[in-house]
Amino acid sequence: MPTILAIESSCDETACSICRDGVILSNIIANQAVHEQYGGVVPELASRAHMQNIVPVVDKALKSAGVSLQQIDAIAFTKAPGLIGSLLVGAQFAKSLSLALDIPLIAVHHMQAHVLANLIPSFRDGHPQPTPTFPFLCLTVSGGHTQIVLCESPLKMMPIGQTIDDAAGEAFDKSAKLLGLPYPGGPLIDKHARKGDPERFSFPEPQIPGLDFSFSGVKTAILYFLREHSATDTRFVEDNLADICASIQRRIVSILLNKFKKAAVQTGIKDLCIAGGVSANSGLREAFLQMGQDQHWNTFIPPFEYCTDNAAMIAITGYYKYLAGDFAGLSESASARGEW
Repeated sequence: MPTILAIESSCDETACSICRDGVILSNIIANQAVHEQYGGVVPELASRAHMQNIVPVVDKALKSAGVSLQQIDAIAFTKAPGLIGSLLVGAQFAKSLSLALDIPLIAVHHMQAHVLANLIPSFRDGHPQPTPTFPFLCLTVSGGHTQIVLCESPLKMMPIGQTIDDAAGEAFDKSAKLLGLPYPGGPLIDKHARKGDPERFSFPEPQIPGLDFSFSGVKTAILYFLREHSATDTRFVEDNLADICASIQRRIVSILLNKFKKAAVQTGIKDLCIAGGVSANSGLREAFLQMGQDQHWNTFIPPFEYCTDNAAMIAITGYYKYLAGDFAGLSESASARGEW
């Protein structure tokens, strides 16, 4: 029953989780409000905040789990991808702790961890929730990544489709900025979209061959749409915000799920998952579940707290790597870009 201490610091959340035998005992996250005034994450400020937060977060995670450092069997950390300064804080802390305790070090790919968040045991109304069976497909959607991943085992997975330009999360955030919504704008589009008519306005869907995505054209279409209507009506966005948000969300979701459906048909796989920060979007979750019901596929979504960046997903990945003996040396270096 290995006990894993996991650290996540790829962007602007400092997180620590304790996992024992594949069960999450604690999952503590410290967010950074300092970036809100700048309309986006400032890498240098993120690094400094990680250095301030990491010791208190790890201490709280241990106390919340009722576990001491002497009971930890391995240290897992996010190696890549992410902001290099933020990654270095988590990586160097993990290396130091591993060396001090003389226990193994485990390097984790952030996007692979998002996929494996679907394997974290969870409960609803006291009942264990089902998890996908291998092989399964996972649509990973975040601010920096959009991929369709074929998963054959916890440690054997590969992207079979990905964005050729912008990510879906970036499309949400940039659209929100065009609408004058504060950072982070993606969740605000979701909030306003719930009150709007998704068919009020129409935006184009790019025709990209294969299983790859593109969102740059959609962002451009939204920009020109807002410019055109605001030129004749200065209150256009304010008076139609809910409908605009609903229409934008509908198009981004349709781009994602049309490709995901195509991948499922091509592979014949019937267990489908979504993961990543954008998987917390209510429009995507509802449309995904409806697609699975219509096609008679098995659909899985991690609990909300495991969708956005968190250390529990690093911990569950570290658990499977521990079982496989996949350890890292102290020379392992963090990287802004992580290859699969």
